Amino acid sequence: MSETITKRDIVIKVQKDLGPRMTQLEVKEVVQRVLDMVIDSLAAGRTVELRNFGIFKPVKRKARIGRNPNNPSVEVRIPEKWVADFKPGRIMKMRVSELEKRPA
Repeated sequence: MSETITKRDIVIKVQKDLGPRMTQLEVKEVVQRVLDMVIDSLAAGRTVELRNFGIFKPVKRKARIGRNPNNPSVEVRIPEKWVADFKPGRIMKMRVSELEKRPA
């Protein structure tokens, strides 16, 4: 159903769109710096809001009891931990919901 798009694919597409103004290496540096800023902000406990794309925020997942998949009768305590949460923006929601309208 879906094809995986890598960071390299994004860099190549952006560089083609920009033409000779930036090299692939320069585009890669910009993309990596943006991703690093998102990671650094989340690691510092800050929310990152990218309008019409989505919101990344750090959230604390509560401790819970899980099961060992190899031995379901054994309970395993899973400690609380911080995770990155993502809520898609309005345009992303609209565009992705259009997948339902396309034939498989």
